[in-house]
Amino acid sequence: MLWTAFVLGLAGSFHCIGMCGPIAFVIPVNRSSKSVAFFQIFLYHFARLLSYSIIGLLFGFIGKGLYLAGFQQRLSILMGAIMIALVLIPASTFNKFNFSKPLYKIIGKVKQKLGSYLTKKSNKALFLIGFFNGFLPCGLVYMALIGSISTGNAIQGAFYMTLFGLGTVPMMTAAVLLGNFINLSIRAKIQKAIPVFIVIIGLLFILRGLGLGIPYISPSDAKLQISNNPTECITIEKD
Repeated sequence: MLWTAFVLGLAGSFHCIGMCGPIAFVIPVNRSSKSVAFFQIFLYHFARLLSYSIIGLLFGFIGKGLYLAGFQQRLSILMGAIMIALVLIPASTFNKFNFSKPLYKIIGKVKQKLGSYLTKKSNKALFLIGFFNGFLPCGLVYMALIGSISTGNAIQGAFYMTLFGLGTVPMMTAAVLLGNFINLSIRAKIQKAIPVFIVIIGLLFILRGLGLGIPYISPSDAKLQISNNPTECITIEKD
């Protein structure tokens, strides 16, 4: 199910333009040279994907802990259900609890650092802009992190988030080079479609956890356990 990360990033990249677009529009890229500009954009994306992979690694560890605690393939069902619930439950309900309040100070420092590097023109600045950009709060990133937990593996969790980041690269690159090139009406229509994509991905996670024996979509329980624990081997004792 790693491929769902790329699909989520690609479909949600229109959302990224709305959230992170203002940063992409003002990235201090050297536009006098195409080769230099593309290298600097590469640095920006590489750093952004690096930060995604780091948090994916951490959340993959959480998934591994849940897997070892006995959730096993049911972890995929749980994460899929959470994805769907987050889409269906009104945002106003979550705003009442204000879950992100403890992180306000950290987020504030990240934004402060990001703002300071946006005024500098250097490869180091471009790298750090991308790196700090990856840690900004974003609902779409939260969905991808749920997916990384469902992998039940730290390395796969990091890879899941890397694939998610890769899915956002085409649109974010266009935003850096072309600015705000999508009109509001088209963006609004796409924004409405994003929750549908998330629900579909959530359903795919649930199907995967059910182990119905459908190749690639819902493999049997035995195959699913082997894929989640590729380092484990089966030994056969002979009498």
